Amino acid sequence: MSLGILCLTVFLLDACSTKKNTIISRNYQALTTKFNVLFNGKNALQKGIDGLNANYKDDWFEILPLEPIKFEREKVVLRKMNTGVGSGFNSRNNNTSNQDANATPFDIAEEKAVKAIQKHGMYFNGLERNRQIDDAYLLLGKARYYSQRFIPAIEAFNYVIANYPDADLIAETKVWRAKANIRNDNEERAIETINLLLYVKDTLEIDQPDYIKEQGHTAMAMAYLKTDTIQKAIKHLHLATRTLNDKDQGARNLFVLGQVYASLGHKDSAAMVFKKLTSFKKAPKKYKIHGEIELARNTTSDSASVVMLDRLQELIKDRENRPFLDELYYQTGLLHENNDSIRLAIIDYNKSLRANGGSKKQKTFTYERLGNIYFDDANYKFASAHYDSVLQFADDEKKLRIRRVKRKAKNLVELIENEKIITVNDSLLRLANLSDEDKKAYFEDYVAKLKKEDEEMAQLLLNRANFTNTSSLQSTKKQGWYFYNPQTLNFGKSEFKKFWGDRPLEDDWRWSTKASFNTTEDEDNKEVTNNRYDVQTYIATIPSDKKVLDSLYVQRNQALYDLGLIYKEQFKNQKLAIDRFERLETLNPAKELILPMNWHLYQLFKEKDPNKAEKYKNTILTDYAETIFAKVIQNPEDVVQDEVEEDVVEQNYKKMYYLYKDNKFKDVIQKIDSIVPEIQGNVLERKFLLLKALAVGKDQDKESYRKALEFVSVNYGNFEEGKKAAEILKQLNKQ
Repeated sequence: MSLGILCLTVFLLDACSTKKNTIISRNYQALTTKFNVLFNGKNALQKGIDGLNANYKDDWFEILPLEPIKFEREKVVLRKMNTGVGSGFNSRNNNTSNQDANATPFDIAEEKAVKAIQKHGMYFNGLERNRQIDDAYLLLGKARYYSQRFIPAIEAFNYVIANYPDADLIAETKVWRAKANIRNDNEERAIETINLLLYVKDTLEIDQPDYIKEQGHTAMAMAYLKTDTIQKAIKHLHLATRTLNDKDQGARNLFVLGQVYASLGHKDSAAMVFKKLTSFKKAPKKYKIHGEIELARNTTSDSASVVMLDRLQELIKDRENRPFLDELYYQTGLLHENNDSIRLAIIDYNKSLRANGGSKKQKTFTYERLGNIYFDDANYKFASAHYDSVLQFADDEKKLRIRRVKRKAKNLVELIENEKIITVNDSLLRLANLSDEDKKAYFEDYVAKLKKEDEEMAQLLLNRANFTNTSSLQSTKKQGWYFYNPQTLNFGKSEFKKFWGDRPLEDDWRWSTKASFNTTEDEDNKEVTNNRYDVQTYIATIPSDKKVLDSLYVQRNQALYDLGLIYKEQFKNQKLAIDRFERLETLNPAKELILPMNWHLYQLFKEKDPNKAEKYKNTILTDYAETIFAKVIQNPEDVVQDEVEEDVVEQNYKKMYYLYKDNKFKDVIQKIDSIVPEIQGNVLERKFLLLKALAVGKDQDKESYRKALEFVSVNYGNFEEGKKAAEILKQLNKQ
């Protein structure tokens, strides 16, 4: 018995030793390495990869990277190369029992690989006798690759290739080394090594396992995409998707291939690839759903569009597709919009915005499409609101698309502000022209409507409370009366306070303020009514001072002119431009607006209605014969308008600016006075006037300076120059 135990002990000691090159020790060490250390290391590596995949968010509006990993270049770590046995291991503490609590799964995988090499390696006579050590080096390289330490990773892969040329995993190691070279911006080296792995004399394929071919061609496609060699990337993506053994990478390869075709405008080829993807049963759901969306996006006929609409509606009805509703509704909206079904498109776009879990970038595209629809329909207020939403959800405002939206939104803000000025000033001027009796009647009617709306709102809140918690009411014996249920009663109280505030229980509780005055015993307390329902409060807000009314006229007319110019030049909406200019024509505009107004109306009607154009042409030639506008009309072939309005005027402004810098303020004032009548309506006119005002401030008295600034501030209050003049005036008034 004791002899048997002794023999077993000797056997185990012999097997556990890495110093003896025996069959028993080699097999024991190989089994221990494979099913203990490497098993745990590979599990840690897979856990890290799963974490990367779970946290990675694909941008489906851009061509996807072939690997769903985001590497940051600034994190690349270069380490000193060491080609000796166990190279690169000194940088880490090899005591795995004391692993850092904050270690990532890739750190753990690397520790396990190092442990396998250092504790289970059997190096005799220049050869490694443990057949699992090459797997350990491959695991080590992969862990370093995912940790973004590509130089040490290449070092580990090179060690396998140099020392284990006949290993089963040598081909996979070469592919991984090529991927690390690609990440290290060494695409040429990567392409060269993969070519040697896959081909004989460039065309004849070497008989490699299917999974190696998939990995190899995927790596080649990565390299060619990175160097913008698109046609070769397409070739290798086709070769990589012949077998689709790796369902995740295969589906991704198909999706990227379809995206590349679509980016080149090859919609038929893209549609074929996406159709293959949607037919791939093992493909992950996210690729299949987005494949359907891309298939709809790349339809080339109306009949195909109808088929895809039906298909997308089926996908929307499937409850399992709820995470993709925002994208599915957006694509159905696009199809409806392309088919000129604008109303249906708006409905689907709004459903996309309401879908739970929608991405921010998707929302920017949806809001932009809605903004464009409203913009094309001349509903600029709605368009502006949607463009503002794009900017609110945009993560990167430096992108060209977002910059364009921002510029469009900025132009709309100016337009909406001018429309607001016109609406408000028209209302004030109309009310100011009413008789006292008409004003009183108007606001009495208005107050009556307010009271009715308030009462309806109060009743609505009570009704809402009454129908809340119906189930609890039904379970109560006294369900017939609202006030017997404490839950609905408390809800009603809170809703009442939200609308009416905290009111005391007394007569006429709807009046927000009451006050009593101490009088003699014979006088009763007098009640002060709520200003919301006080007619005189509204009447008192109507301006009556002539100066104020005149300023309202001036502001309204300037806003009409500015709007006409914006519609004509920026938004190319001739109908609205004509409407604003023609209305301005009926309102006795200021002298400085008459010439440019006639000029723009002449331009707008020149092609559309020559008879009307002739009217404005004659006005310019008769009343303003010496202006540049008349010269342009008389000699259209000799004078180019753009040069007049931009080049010449800009040059003149530069001359005036340099004169101002040279302290020649009198010359500046005189010359600008002669230039301004010639450039009325030009975008640089307000710059000239502000420069003149500044020159007046340097050359004349304070009152003249104030008047010059007031003119710019009043007439161009919505522009930068007007705001600058107002700011200077504010400072001037403090002195």
